[in-house]
Amino acid sequence: MPRLIHLNGPTGVGKSTLAARYAAAHSGTLNLDADEIVRLVGGWREDFYRAVDLVRPLALSMAATHLASGNDVVMPQLIMRHGERDRFATAATSAGADYLEFVLLTPPGTAISRYQHREHHIDHVVEALGGETVIQHSHDRITAYLTPTTTVIDATGDADHTYATLIAELD
Repeated sequence: MPRLIHLNGPTGVGKSTLAARYAAAHSGTLNLDADEIVRLVGGWREDFYRAVDLVRPLALSMAATHLASGNDVVMPQLIMRHGERDRFATAATSAGADYLEFVLLTPPGTAISRYQHREHHIDHVVEALGGETVIQHSHDRITAYLTPTTTVIDATGDADHTYATLIAELD
């Protein structure tokens, strides 16, 4: 059965890195990085949240279409509301697929350090929205979002260790 593998977590925890690695190692898997789609919407730099709101339904439609073809989708996407998670799950089940959410977490200082030492096309938007403060806030909100059934992956270590943990969880 195909799976929508949702990698959730704050900026800087490694969602996009793990998604790219997973897709590269699993033929037919779509790496549906919504941040890449956001860049295709005019005005995304000036109003990032509006662009995200426009893109999310598109990404869910893309995911459902790809899942219906019998292939996995890995989606690195920060969400902090249960209603959004439910929309992802509904898209998966409507396509005959499983929905698996993994929340990647590091201490906020680790995520901030990774953010400061990377080059990602949305970093200027994160900086304009408050940089380190936004990352700390998203860490606090995602921590509050967790439920007892949420699968949390400690992403504090290197990418190899975090990827191995993800693969073990998927198996």
